Amino acid sequence: MTLTIVLWFVLSIVCDVVGQLCLKLGADKLPEGGNWREMAIALGRSGWALAGIATYVAEFFIWLRILAEVPLSIAFPVASLNFLAITFASAVLLGERVGSRQWFGACLITCGVVIVAGTV
Repeated sequence: MTLTIVLWFVLSIVCDVVGQLCLKLGADKLPEGGNWREMAIALGRSGWALAGIATYVAEFFIWLRILAEVPLSIAFPVASLNFLAITFASAVLLGERVGSRQWFGACLITCGVVIVAGTV
């Protein structure tokens, strides 16, 4: 993999982490038990949710760039590094409790990514 492709993957994973964090912060502010209309209005007024959506729009174009350069059978497993990154970010930035089984699973996914990426 070239350095450019690696940087595209890093940017994609960063976008995924930022997008998930923003959506989580936006979702935490949704009214409880509201109907779909109330939820949609609350989401439209949530800066966090809108930032999450905007981040995913950017990631969409980054992902297209990656797919133009890398076979899907390689790109998709490498992109799954977001499991480890999101687990880490949710623990550090959101203060969520992450159990040892979750860490173990995220690390197993990462090992699989290393194996798949090494086939390039």
